[in-house]
Amino acid sequence: MEYFIHFTKAFFIFTVVMGYMFILSWMERKQSALMQDRIGANRASIFGFRFLGLFHPIADAIKLLTKEDFIPPSGNRFLHTLAPMSALFFALISFAVIPFGGIYQFGNHTISLQILDLNVGILYVFAIMSMGVYSFVLAGWSSDNNYALLGGLRASSQMISYEITMGATIIGLFMIYGTLNLQEINLAQGQLLWGWLPMWGVLVQPLGFILFATAAMAETKRVPFDIPEGESEIIGYFIEYSGMKFGMFYTTDFIGTVLASSLITTLFFGGWQVPYLTSNGFSFPEGTIILLSQTIVMILHISSFLFKVFFFCFLMMLVRWTLPRFRWDQLMKLGWTIMLPLSIINIVITGLIILIKNSA
Repeated sequence: MEYFIHFTKAFFIFTVVMGYMFILSWMERKQSALMQDRIGANRASIFGFRFLGLFHPIADAIKLLTKEDFIPPSGNRFLHTLAPMSALFFALISFAVIPFGGIYQFGNHTISLQILDLNVGILYVFAIMSMGVYSFVLAGWSSDNNYALLGGLRASSQMISYEITMGATIIGLFMIYGTLNLQEINLAQGQLLWGWLPMWGVLVQPLGFILFATAAMAETKRVPFDIPEGESEIIGYFIEYSGMKFGMFYTTDFIGTVLASSLITTLFFGGWQVPYLTSNGFSFPEGTIILLSQTIVMILHISSFLFKVFFFCFLMMLVRWTLPRFRWDQLMKLGWTIMLPLSIINIVITGLIILIKNSA
């Protein structure tokens, strides 16, 4: 029974992540069309029904599956094939420690909506993200193309640079909540400040949230941080890819957006927490209590998490179609000379506040 529960959780999370990828690929087209006063993708149809272009992601998948798989004659065939597979693999297994809900008791079974409950869950995510860097370098190098290699080097330097900032920005959170366990961080955000305000990370670490969200967007390599792709410059680690291998990189980019939104939600916006919702129902500060079953509470928690993730995915796409791309020197300057020093200052200020509070 335990193995069945773990398999069910893994299948649920995989389905949700891939479902988000499907929706985001459609939403990005429609959102950009709306902002640019266009109609957007609306040609794909089934029996004459178009349904606002919702069939286009399906048409894209069929197209990528049936296209020729081209490998450069002078490229490394094994590494050229391994790169997109490893990129997608590392992106998917990062969700193993993301809690989609709380811990629930159904009869004799205790169910946690988290595949892997690690005491150092956030370190696991950063470790897997760091492993994903190799995929983009391999993609550029194995293609035996100077432009692809340049794109791979850009991707590696950008991701490594902003991973340092991401790690530094959340140290203040760990100092406040006293744990690296993502589920425990979620539970800590269910506490109330001054008896009525949820203790979400964005309230106790506002500067950390701004820095982390910016660094997370840079990690996804999306506009305005899409330097590794450089579509207008014909530079990108995947320019020698076609068919389903290109589809894997395309899918990885969207999954990266979902992962970044999930981390922002988990660390700074209460994760699956709903304000004033306990394991037995709603308990408002003025004393009103509304009892709910465990099933209803679980559904509300999952819905809350999915809605927050969708909101931040939408926000990232809004930024994508609003801001122009940074130059390479501007990107590095932002990461090393502005964001990293600010994150260190944030750590110092947080430590001083905690020290003053404990000594009072």
